[in-house]
Amino acid sequence: MPAPPAGTLTLVGVGPGDPELLTVAAVRAIEAAAVVAYPVARLEAEGMAARIAAPWIRPEQRRLPLLFPMVAEAEPRQQAWHAAAEALLAELSQGHAVVLLCEGDSSLYASCSYVLLALAEREPAAAVRVIPGITAVSAAAAAASSQGIPWPLALQQEPLWIRPTPETAAELEPLLEQAAAASAVVALLKLGHRWSWVQPLLAERGLLNSTLFAQRVGWPDQQLAPAALVSAAEQPYFSLLLIRQGWPAVLP
Repeated sequence: MPAPPAGTLTLVGVGPGDPELLTVAAVRAIEAAAVVAYPVARLEAEGMAARIAAPWIRPEQRRLPLLFPMVAEAEPRQQAWHAAAEALLAELSQGHAVVLLCEGDSSLYASCSYVLLALAEREPAAAVRVIPGITAVSAAAAAASSQGIPWPLALQQEPLWIRPTPETAAELEPLLEQAAAASAVVALLKLGHRWSWVQPLLAERGLLNSTLFAQRVGWPDQQLAPAALVSAAEQPYFSLLLIRQGWPAVLP
């Protein structure tokens, strides 16, 4: 049986945008790496994860951009994940310490998770460590509370449901009804162009005032506001909603 690769791979969640939100473990892993890998939509692009971690990347560390195309078709994405796994294995086989930067958390709707699975399929014995990162959901709630909009994500026995924004109102309406019945807070990610129909749906259900809109959380142009103050115009891809349809009975 061939020996496992001598190098180590660390998947590092770098948070939603603010470099100050990287954990101590994330910074230490980046500092210890010889190779810093990160996803890009185009090979000439810098990549959002690399931009977030830039203050912690030294000039002498080798950068390894990995192409993850932003397309809906499954085959190009699968090919990209397997190609990324091969590139990382090549580094590990040379004994290198490698970090793979992941925007947000390294396990929550993360493209890097697919690379992790592809890598495990090829080389189950590879030394892999995963460091979690702060999610945009947590960061949005914290930032809102810090700006005078108290927004605890979940209280007491409240469930928290995190979902990509559905594609149609026919999918979102039953989700909201189920959440109301369960007294669950709903976090909708990847809002983007869907806001043009989500906004009137929330207005019809009387939920705009109890919904937090957040855009580009952690970046200098971050926007946070009650959804009632946000127009129905199309919003950037990296927008999200936190929807609360009620409060627990026992409050201060």
